[in-house]
Amino acid sequence: MDRLLEFAMNHYVLVSAFFVLWAVFFSLESRRGGQSVSPQQATNMVNREDARIVDLRDADEFRQGHIAGSVNIPMSQLAERIADLDKHKDKPVILVCKMGTSASLAGRQFRARGFARVARMQGGIQGWRADNLPVVKA
Repeated sequence: MDRLLEFAMNHYVLVSAFFVLWAVFFSLESRRGGQSVSPQQATNMVNREDARIVDLRDADEFRQGHIAGSVNIPMSQLAERIADLDKHKDKPVILVCKMGTSASLAGRQFRARGFARVARMQGGIQGWRADNLPVVKA
């Protein structure tokens, strides 16, 4: 540990550059998966722009509680079932996962498929529930 600190102090320019590049990389990667929207912004998009909500959790989690009107396409089946949503390419698509972390990967797949308006919900379904917004059970 002492040697690591010694290295960092002796090569502060290299260490600083590493952290700057690391931050830029994660910033760019998170944008590629679509913009991040709050649960309230997602609600507004559904009401005003007829956005589609895609729930990326597995079927069991989806049945335990999901956003009304959302479509369940588990991440494990996304490559096979993404074509089901091709008719909604002109509308916003909001991706929801459990905590908001894995939706970025799905967002890249939607963008590659030609979906122009892809968004990820901040906090996922847990963020939705934390804002005391309603869920339905199937």
